[in-house]
Amino acid sequence: QVQLVESGGGLVQVGGSLRLSCVASGDTFGAYAMGWFRQAPGKAREFVASVTQGSIYTDYADFLKDRFTITRDNDKRTVYLQIDSLKPEDTAVYYCAASRIPNERRANAFVSWGQGTQVTVSS
Repeated sequence: QVQLVESGGGLVQVGGSLRLSCVASGDTFGAYAMGWFRQAPGKAREFVASVTQGSIYTDYADFLKDRFTITRDNDKRTVYLQIDSLKPEDTAVYYCAASRIPNERRANAFVSWGQGTQVTVSS
């Protein structure tokens, strides 16, 4: 399996942008589809976005409305999540995760998880 470490979170004002990064080590990064999930205080973890092994397909949660962009660089073993026009409701811990199965949204389909990075949006 891969080990994942996220970074790039922080405190940002409404309307700002962030780019989250997730670096993988261990197993072959290109063998895994990658996803981002988030968990807000008091809420369940929810799917945000995913990208297939070769970046052919991306998938986004319906509520995101084109503010989020997932990309990956297999040479750098890194997956990114660009978040624009941040809103207070985007405040959450963001997790990256790896799955052998492409195009999945179910958390239990992902076999490796990072420790999360906090995103806080202030109004």
